[in-house]
Amino acid sequence: MAAGFGGFAVADSGGVDRAVTMQSDIIAAIRKIPRGKVATYGGVARGAGHPGTARQVVGVLRRAFGLPWQRVLGAGGEIKLRGDSAIEQRLRLEAEGVTFRGRRVDMKRHEFKFSGRRVSRPKKSQRN
Repeated sequence: MAAGFGGFAVADSGGVDRAVTMQSDIIAAIRKIPRGKVATYGGVARGAGHPGTARQVVGVLRRAFGLPWQRVLGAGGEIKLRGDSAIEQRLRLEAEGVTFRGRRVDMKRHEFKFSGRRVSRPKKSQRN
């Protein structure tokens, strides 16, 4: 595997196109999350049409600017950031009206449900 575009590992030039498409899809999915709602890393991956790519969602959030990063959480509504970043994320979410149950967001109340395009992942035998 060669070093890829934007931190995505790719096997060939076709892989670069797939990585760029995946990154664009993830950014578009994150931008769909409205104020007062949240999604998990896995939920964003599924909403972007790329199930099983939660780690790539993390990578996009680290590199992209201008995204509502505070609205993306770990499984079960847990803030995965640490230190001051975790405090800032919680404060931003509370300012948007998001409520917490202990250390987790009340997902029944605030989880954003993506709709629309879904892309199924290729079977292992079809992957490069």
